[in-house]
Amino acid sequence: MKTHKIFFLLMGFCFAWVEVMAQDVQYVPTRQEVVEAMLDLANVTESDIVYDLGCGDGRIVIAAARKYGAQGTGIDIDPKRIEESNANATQAGVTDKVKFVEANLFESDISEATVVTLYLLGSLNQRLRPILMEQLKPGTRIVSHAFDMGDWKPEKQIEVDGARVYMWTIPEK
Repeated sequence: MKTHKIFFLLMGFCFAWVEVMAQDVQYVPTRQEVVEAMLDLANVTESDIVYDLGCGDGRIVIAAARKYGAQGTGIDIDPKRIEESNANATQAGVTDKVKFVEANLFESDISEATVVTLYLLGSLNQRLRPILMEQLKPGTRIVSHAFDMGDWKPEKQIEVDGARVYMWTIPEK
């Protein structure tokens, strides 16, 4: 009986720790010149659906909508960031092209994306990699600011004002 209680206590602690880790990533906005470079590197067009995982204030999907006419979805676990993103989209006049979802990016359906943008820690990128491979269609472009995907080598890599930007394409299955 005691073993079961300890097991369930430990399981609860593990789930709580994962949730804290997901929320513990500090929000650091991507500089606008890096946003532009990320979207350019991914060759975003008006036919794209851009998903930003850990969207912060929504600047990437808003820029994709404004500059290219793309549709966009931002996902963030922080309700304050979602509120800010919605306000920024309203101010930019792109609420018809973008939406923001308060959710855990590891549990979200991103299968409609044709471009995915990231500014997450390398360990989170690597944790996301199997999800990206499973959910995304071949040809979907993934662009990451500052952090790579471990042994998955990028097809392209550029430097913008001291920041690295990486790009991969989901291969045929």
